[in-house]
Amino acid sequence: MISILDPSEGSHGGPTLAERMHLAFSTDGRLAASPQFEFRPQQQRMAQLVAGALEKNRPLIVEAATGVGKSLAYLLPAATFALEQKRKAIICTHTINLQEQLVHKDIPIVKKLVGDFHAELLKGRNNYLCPTRLKSAFSQTGDLFSSSEAAELQLIEEWHRENPTATLSEMDFTPGARLWSMVRSEPHACTPRRCPPGSGCVYQDVRRRMAAADVLVLNHTLFFTLLASAEETLAEDANFIFPRDFVVLDEAHTIENIAAQAFGIHISESNIRFELGRLYNPKTRKGFFASVGDSDAIRDVVQAITMTESFFRSAESRCKFTGTYAKEFRIREPGLVENDLALPLQRLATCAIKAGDAAKSEGQKLELHDIAKRLTAVRVNLSAFLDQTEDGHVYWAERGTGDNRNLALHSAPIDVSPKLEEIFFGGGKACVFTSATLGVGDDEKLNYFRNRVGAQNAQAACIQSPFDFKKQMRLFLVKRMPEPKDDAYGDAMEEKISHFLSLSQGRAFVLFTSYSQMTAMADRLEDFCLDNGWRLLVQGRGMPRHQMLAEFKKDVHSILFGTDSFWTGVDVPGEALSNVIITRLPFAVPDHPLTASRLEYLEEQGLNSFSEYSVPEAILKLRQGVGRLIRTQQDQGIVAILDNRILSKPYGRAFMASLPDCPTEIVG
Repeated sequence: MISILDPSEGSHGGPTLAERMHLAFSTDGRLAASPQFEFRPQQQRMAQLVAGALEKNRPLIVEAATGVGKSLAYLLPAATFALEQKRKAIICTHTINLQEQLVHKDIPIVKKLVGDFHAELLKGRNNYLCPTRLKSAFSQTGDLFSSSEAAELQLIEEWHRENPTATLSEMDFTPGARLWSMVRSEPHACTPRRCPPGSGCVYQDVRRRMAAADVLVLNHTLFFTLLASAEETLAEDANFIFPRDFVVLDEAHTIENIAAQAFGIHISESNIRFELGRLYNPKTRKGFFASVGDSDAIRDVVQAITMTESFFRSAESRCKFTGTYAKEFRIREPGLVENDLALPLQRLATCAIKAGDAAKSEGQKLELHDIAKRLTAVRVNLSAFLDQTEDGHVYWAERGTGDNRNLALHSAPIDVSPKLEEIFFGGGKACVFTSATLGVGDDEKLNYFRNRVGAQNAQAACIQSPFDFKKQMRLFLVKRMPEPKDDAYGDAMEEKISHFLSLSQGRAFVLFTSYSQMTAMADRLEDFCLDNGWRLLVQGRGMPRHQMLAEFKKDVHSILFGTDSFWTGVDVPGEALSNVIITRLPFAVPDHPLTASRLEYLEEQGLNSFSEYSVPEAILKLRQGVGRLIRTQQDQGIVAILDNRILSKPYGRAFMASLPDCPTEIVG
């Protein structure tokens, strides 16, 4: 039998990595020794494709439908390649659930096959507590914190003492944002020198291990953050972040929007107030300037807070938000308002540097210098936003909802494909993009996704699911449904949801594209669910998303009403989820500035933006939503689509072509 770790140099006469992956995933391979192993030719094929891309240092785009077992299909060749070639594998995902699955479930399986190797899970820096900053905060409690904050600081210290390696997401309470900002890991105060080995600093310990790791697991946002921070210090032989590294991006259908966020500008009123409040809070009379007794600087902070309020209210008055619930307003011309904040921010940055230089402790000096850097960055970004210096970007303002008067200013590139092509597909780089949903309709070559991310010349493959959808799933389509603006729509939707919930005896996701429609339907159906003994869980009603999922899995007949975040990245195998009800085809709201600018960009190129962007994006999201239902070979259930446009509109055929081949029933 060929060992997985036999040398893969074809020139030496040995089998290639792709050949060894073919054997490893065969009925005679190493995996077959496990009683849990189930031979899947689809998984075997994907492992071969990934291995071939790594060996030849080329990009690969691969859609691997639910049930293929894609995590193991890329992890085994990636870990083997990393160990043999002494190269670092970077595995990126979008959701925390998948990151934890990789680290706690899949990587241990790979280790049994290839031998032990060093794998690390890295979260965003803000998730880690810094013991050095915690100690420094305690020493300045009287100057920096109110009595309630001091009590909370004590809670954090006690939690850290009992859980020295835990991160923010593992805390059993949520600390206040300002307090956490004073004790979390930050570049200025949490450094290798200040937090040496043995200091108990989890972040620096992870960073030290990260440099020596064979496999890194992180999220997409953090990957782009590290990529940006490494640009000026990249080693000559770095492909992405580390020397000779390679990357696998799972859940890659999210990459375009993640990249647009990463390459844009983001300034919020609340963030500026937050940074100013660290220097001095007029309500509590606490802050760094209070601790050093700088009355002139305190006066400048108070003035800057007033000017911040004036600046954002002036900006808000020039943004014509249409409708009570409108959140975004596109800014098409430079000079929305006068930049009255530039001078106050620069003055305070100078004051912070001066106060830091005169500070008695090294910790206080670093904190003040860090705030100065942040204020300077805000000033630079604010000028770039108001002057609209970036060509090819869309600029918009976004206001808070309810009593939250926070206004945020954003920009993003309209087309990220040139930048992504430069990063990933410039030649000679091994990278794999994969997801259960990359294709739209009959798009076997994944052309839509490849064009969106600049991967036109990358190899692409579409691997079908091994599930027997003809036996496992039944699809219901509704022939008649009033338009949402019709007075009869609410009654009709209530009747249809009730009908399909009765078919499955609860045990359902009901997915909405509108938060207001979701809450209205929840109010209508609450008594119906109660009468049937079914617990109704509604997104946004006080329970965190992860807790909602846990409760849904535990109570088998429960029902979950969800919007955007429940369409994707949610895994509920078994009978607890036996029904997925899609209330509307998930077309993106065309008036969001980023969506609108992408549509305009396509129209300017002479293309039909609806067919070239709106329909494919909605198909991808529909496929994600439907994909929540069948997660294992044993799962069975129904999908009900309550939007009759899938039957009445010409584009409905493209939606139908994208769905699993299963028995379909049309109801009135």
